[in-house]
Amino acid sequence: MADSSTPVSETRRSLLADSSVLDSKIIETSKDNIFPGSVLDVEAMPQIETRVVLVQEAGKCEELLKALEEIKMPYIKTDTIEELEDFDSPEFETIFVVSDFQDSIFSNLCKADCRVIGPPVVLHCAQKGEPLPFSCRPLYCASMLNLVLCFTGFRKKDELVKLVTLVHHMGGIIRRDFSSKVTHLVANSTHGDKFRIAVSLGTPIVKAEWIYKAWEKRNEIDFCAADDDFRNQFKVPPFQDCMLSFLGFSDDEKANMEEMTEMQGGHYLPVGDERCTHLVVEESTVKDLPFEPLKKLYVVKQEWFWGSIQMDARAGESLYLFEKSESPGLKKSVSLLSLNTPNSNRKRRRLKETLAQLTRETDMSPFPPRKRPSAEHSLSIGSLLDISNTPESSAANGETPKSCARPSKNSTPLPLKQSARWQVAKELYQTESNYVDILTTIIQLFQVPLEKEGQLGGPILAQEEIKTIFGSIPDILDVHTKIKEDLEDLMVNWTESKSIGDIILKYSKDLLKTYPPFVNFFEMSKETITRCEKQKPRFHAFLKINQAKPECGRQSLAELLIRPVQRLPSVALLLNDIKKHTAEDNPDKITLEKAIESLKEVMTHINEDKRKTEAQRQFFDVVYEVDGCPANLLSSHRSLVQRLETVALSDDLCDRGEQVTLFLFNDCLEIARKRHKVIGAFKSPHGHTRPPASLKHVVLMPLSQIKKVLDIRETEDCHKAFALVVRPPTELDNKLLSFQMTTEEPPKEDWLKMLCRHVANTICKADAENLIYTADPDSVEVNTKDMDSTLSRASRAIKKTSKKVTRAFSFSKTPKRALRRALMSHSATEGRSPSSANESYIGSRLTSTSSLASVPSPSLVSLPSIFEKRSRTLSRSTTHLI
Repeated sequence: MADSSTPVSETRRSLLADSSVLDSKIIETSKDNIFPGSVLDVEAMPQIETRVVLVQEAGKCEELLKALEEIKMPYIKTDTIEELEDFDSPEFETIFVVSDFQDSIFSNLCKADCRVIGPPVVLHCAQKGEPLPFSCRPLYCASMLNLVLCFTGFRKKDELVKLVTLVHHMGGIIRRDFSSKVTHLVANSTHGDKFRIAVSLGTPIVKAEWIYKAWEKRNEIDFCAADDDFRNQFKVPPFQDCMLSFLGFSDDEKANMEEMTEMQGGHYLPVGDERCTHLVVEESTVKDLPFEPLKKLYVVKQEWFWGSIQMDARAGESLYLFEKSESPGLKKSVSLLSLNTPNSNRKRRRLKETLAQLTRETDMSPFPPRKRPSAEHSLSIGSLLDISNTPESSAANGETPKSCARPSKNSTPLPLKQSARWQVAKELYQTESNYVDILTTIIQLFQVPLEKEGQLGGPILAQEEIKTIFGSIPDILDVHTKIKEDLEDLMVNWTESKSIGDIILKYSKDLLKTYPPFVNFFEMSKETITRCEKQKPRFHAFLKINQAKPECGRQSLAELLIRPVQRLPSVALLLNDIKKHTAEDNPDKITLEKAIESLKEVMTHINEDKRKTEAQRQFFDVVYEVDGCPANLLSSHRSLVQRLETVALSDDLCDRGEQVTLFLFNDCLEIARKRHKVIGAFKSPHGHTRPPASLKHVVLMPLSQIKKVLDIRETEDCHKAFALVVRPPTELDNKLLSFQMTTEEPPKEDWLKMLCRHVANTICKADAENLIYTADPDSVEVNTKDMDSTLSRASRAIKKTSKKVTRAFSFSKTPKRALRRALMSHSATEGRSPSSANESYIGSRLTSTSSLASVPSPSLVSLPSIFEKRSRTLSRSTTHLI
């Protein structure tokens, strides 16, 4: 890094080491001073002519001369300063442009307090259309313009002086004390007050290498050292200078945390090693330390570990120190002793009231009641109409988040006789209250922090990813909050004539609007969570911190997000139970039936919408998987029916024996072959990596072109084969396309019936069975016996190689003029005329291609001619191989 070192005179060293003194004397910031926009009263100052002096190599740069002409700045060229006798004259404001800030001329100009700038500054001003800046220091480029830097942890004065000088040369400002105006902290250590303040304010913390690398890019006009992509390469990792040990974790958790430690710049050691700086403890399993820790050792909770990764900086240890937990017996004895005080009677009375309140609220506990027999099976996400599955499923592991354990604002009065209808209605309200609390936990604990602006270390997730994960959860919460309030009012003022069905009917349209967008993309939401957790350590740490909180009830975010998928079937089951316990003369009986039907309509709509969404996803999967897929394949009325893996048995579309995939749509058939060379993966702007296209488009065939479907009989030499008789619109005769199925599913009979049914629908015929014909393998010359043999594989390899060789030596790749000139020169040496040479060339050309001309085109011949050609080709290939 030869360019990183810049010589500095001894008289300036003390000033550069703490340049905040000079910076404060010049101006508070350089934003309004270095470049135009200053508030100085220019008209009151005497006008002084400004001239530019191009020193040595700077005067030879044509781009620099053109830039000075664009900003209308007069200039002169010189090789030595001595040539300018009046360079310090007060009549001129002289600006020296120097290409090298390391030679003796630059040092002499600095000693004389001359204005010195680098060529990038001139080019920058010309690009922006601005005049040359005023700066009291030498300014080579504007890479750090408006950046305010502070240093911490540097012990060597020479290194600090060098860094400060480079920052000044790039337009930056240095501050000794850290404040909110500092934009970047350059740290050589993770200890000290400056580092802690920078972490708390979210100020970027970088290594000294950031300055050196920025100086290497000083000649790039549009380069900015504050660019996130460039700066993030040199950020100080959270666990730099840290040696971590882990106590109380399982083997898998410990291995994961050790891997994360190394990814974040730290190292891990076994428990008890004296070199260890931090001992991370699982506070729920470790009650006491197995040894007496050293004074320099930080014993912290695991929340410190994950919090540091989430903030992308080392968190303060004082907030996460591990403390020995007191035993329950000790806590109980302390609480009992506290009652034996002068105010013991009042405390006993308060305790008695609290216990009574807890006793009253036991009947309305938010924890789900004992499961009904109909709720012992887990919910199948495949169909929401299957309401025989579990309702709430309580918590995924039999636990309910503790955030649900908040008492309602109104306690429900207990009737004298608790009817069965009241009991089920109470259960409906309890589960609705729990559900609202779970949705609130999802939003308040996960979504709101992720969407918060000004996060330490920058956003954890992109806005598109947050929207994909949470979807319409806020809208669902709004609807169910209203339902809960209405149910609560109903339970407080309970009578048997109260209508529960009216509440569901009241919000049925809102349920229809809010649920389909979330349920249909729930799988995508889970995939996004899994992908981001693997690819983004900060998001993984965020989940670890929040999922460990009691509000989540030891459930993951994905487990909490499945609740909206389960809720509507649960409500439908509860309404059925209420209906069973409702008298026939009760008006709510009919209303409950309508409410149940409305929920079924909502779930039916969700299922239909989900099928449409899945069909659209399948469409795009085909487009991404098939290279060169026609754009007109995408259509709103088109749907994917079946995908079939086959092997080509004919040479019409591709080589015999090639793997071919058939995509059957409701009105067309997409035929694609396996790519011989897979192209690289595509990466979207949001970081999603798309798998490479594994198939190559061959033909998109409308089903109306299929005239017959041949079911080829099963023989010893022919298995699972079928053929299509097609006639393209540009051809006069039919073509025979034969394939062999390579998968067990679907069965051949089902596949052929499915294909004929859609062909019949396309051509508006009711007799789909008449499209299927049974044929013998010999009649159509189809044989599958040699498809997997060594001889067949060798034949296909030879055929591919011969094609490559033919293309390499093709006459079409050689200019005709060059061939003709070569033949004419050759004939002239033998005494022949040019005309005869030309005729000879044409004759030889015709002779060399006679074999190609003798082979008829498959698209212009009838089926028998195709069979004859195929048999001749096969016999020649076999003879050649033998």
